[in-house]
Amino acid sequence: MKKEMLINASQSEECRIAIVEDGRLEELYVERASQDNYVGNVYKGKVVNLEPSIQAVFVDFGVGRNGFLHISDVEPNYFRQGGYDPDELMRKERAEAAQAVASGRSRHRPPASGGFRPRFKPPIQEIFKRGDEVLVQVIKEGIGNKGPTLSTYISIPGRYLVLMPALGRVGVSRKIEDEDERRKLKGYLNELRPPKGLGFIVRTAGAGRSKRDLSRDLAYLLRLWKSIVKRVKEVPAPTHIYEESDLIIRTIRDMLTPDIDNIVIDNEDAMDRAQEFLKLIMPKSSDRLQLYSGDQPLFHQYNVEMEIAKIHAREVPLPDGGSIVIDQTEALVAIDVNSGSFRTDDSAEDSAFRLNVAAAREISRQLRLRDLGGVIVNDFIDMRREKHRRGVENTLKDCMKRDRARTKILRTSPFGLVEMTRQRIKPGLKRSLYQECPCCGGRGNVKTEESMALDVIRLLLRAKQQATCASVTVRVNEKVASYLNNQKRRELAELEGEKNMDIRILGSENVFPEFLEFECRDENNAVVHLAGK
Repeated sequence: MKKEMLINASQSEECRIAIVEDGRLEELYVERASQDNYVGNVYKGKVVNLEPSIQAVFVDFGVGRNGFLHISDVEPNYFRQGGYDPDELMRKERAEAAQAVASGRSRHRPPASGGFRPRFKPPIQEIFKRGDEVLVQVIKEGIGNKGPTLSTYISIPGRYLVLMPALGRVGVSRKIEDEDERRKLKGYLNELRPPKGLGFIVRTAGAGRSKRDLSRDLAYLLRLWKSIVKRVKEVPAPTHIYEESDLIIRTIRDMLTPDIDNIVIDNEDAMDRAQEFLKLIMPKSSDRLQLYSGDQPLFHQYNVEMEIAKIHAREVPLPDGGSIVIDQTEALVAIDVNSGSFRTDDSAEDSAFRLNVAAAREISRQLRLRDLGGVIVNDFIDMRREKHRRGVENTLKDCMKRDRARTKILRTSPFGLVEMTRQRIKPGLKRSLYQECPCCGGRGNVKTEESMALDVIRLLLRAKQQATCASVTVRVNEKVASYLNNQKRRELAELEGEKNMDIRILGSENVFPEFLEFECRDENNAVVHLAGK
């Protein structure tokens, strides 16, 4: 299988990165210069408002919009500000967990000695007060009217390690499942003797790496953390402390794995930045970089542009027939599986299973490509056999393992629905690239000419009740004007005769279907306002 990373940076306003496997688009990342991207950045903020009813505070961190910090994202060391000893809380919870395990009331092991989030949280109004300074990291972009979501659990990623000051110990990513590899990597970290009080986690990319590789990454993160601590002490809040790398460096750092054959870039400046980064962090991988010099645009050459156009469609066809339909709301994504033209010689049950398996694979791909998050409800074709239901669930879970966002998938409900959640870090790709339609306001439908004509007649009936109204001018879409002047000509004439009122219907091609401008004037040409309008 040939796997490539394509970086389209030829336009300064937008950078796009595609992961292509055997010519098929599997992952897409888009970042625009005009859109602020705060996720991963660290700020020194100031508490400006407390909301005890929702156990949260709002923090001014210097970007114009206050961030939202919930008690669940407050690190235990801040509890001291409210007179609570986090070490005592940890000891108490470990003792309770150990007692529960010993008595058989729980199978969960006691929490580790450092870095966990205790179940008991003191009231947030006892931890913070207005004006308090707090070191925060943006973990989720603001969506709509909501500000960015903040956390005091700071994490600074390197290539193979993640620095987590609140953790206080070393660990290994759960995605590295081989126990021997986990023990080896943890041993390497302990031998490197990181400073006490700082925590480090070996990333998935660290699997199979040498002690020297981890040592180089550790030294880089320690230098970075030292500069962050120095800046925190020197500058007043609110201010910027640490900025996450740009999309190119970030994607290469997080996504470059041994199975990626090459990285193709269509911009010399971006090529130089990527080369400099690889020589510093992964010198052995620098030979995989290629500068694209073809006549056609990079994404057209690899047929990626056509794939991008498809991912914004509501209906997505499946390879052997059938389709999935994706509808996105404010907080929920509904995905419906349709059989369509899918036909096999198998029984109805086996056909439904085969279609659902294909749909599960495509659903996982579409969720990654569109970057959809929140609650997701999948309506698969009904299946009676339990093994088929479990098979579809397992297929979906296996395909979602490659997703970098955290996901949780429930078992099939009695109604045949598979509910799941996917971590939402920023608005979906569609919301970033598209705006709400000014004609329909995002509904996807507009009124017919007849409906608009009836609205106009109702307004004219209201104008008829105004004693001073002598003339009415109505400006509408040309099709609506044509409907009024033809099908509604008799009603208009009756209204003019009853009230001795002049009615003018003006149509225009350059306005949207629901455009309606209604103006009443008296005999002196002064504007008359309709009662209740």
